[in-house]
Amino acid sequence: MTDNDAAYGPTNPDLHHQRCSGVQRFASVTGLNPEKESYYRELHTRVWDGVLERLKASNIRNYSIHITQIDGRSLLFSYLEYTGDDYVADIKRIAEDPVTQKWWKETDPCQIPLSGCGGNPWKPMEMVFLME
Repeated sequence: MTDNDAAYGPTNPDLHHQRCSGVQRFASVTGLNPEKESYYRELHTRVWDGVLERLKASNIRNYSIHITQIDGRSLLFSYLEYTGDDYVADIKRIAEDPVTQKWWKETDPCQIPLSGCGGNPWKPMEMVFLME
């Protein structure tokens, strides 16, 4: 996607308008290892308190992960809202958190990165519509 492809308007605010509203929205997708789906689901029935605390302290809210099947593949779709002032710094704090790192050691083997993600297990998705 190029900048020329992006289209913004009242139902698809650009990043500047999202920041001004106090909420930035992020969505992403990755594959789910079918052999690990049960374990992944079980992990998410009781996410560790330290992981939840770090997410909240890093201005993440309304975070959800969804599972679906498309063309015989299991996929995870995530959505979150960010309400802070420095997304890069807050995400870095999450990545540096020892409890979160242990959590990722459990969840990462359950995920199958999609091709074209450049080493990132989760592929960011572009928002094209917003209704609040």
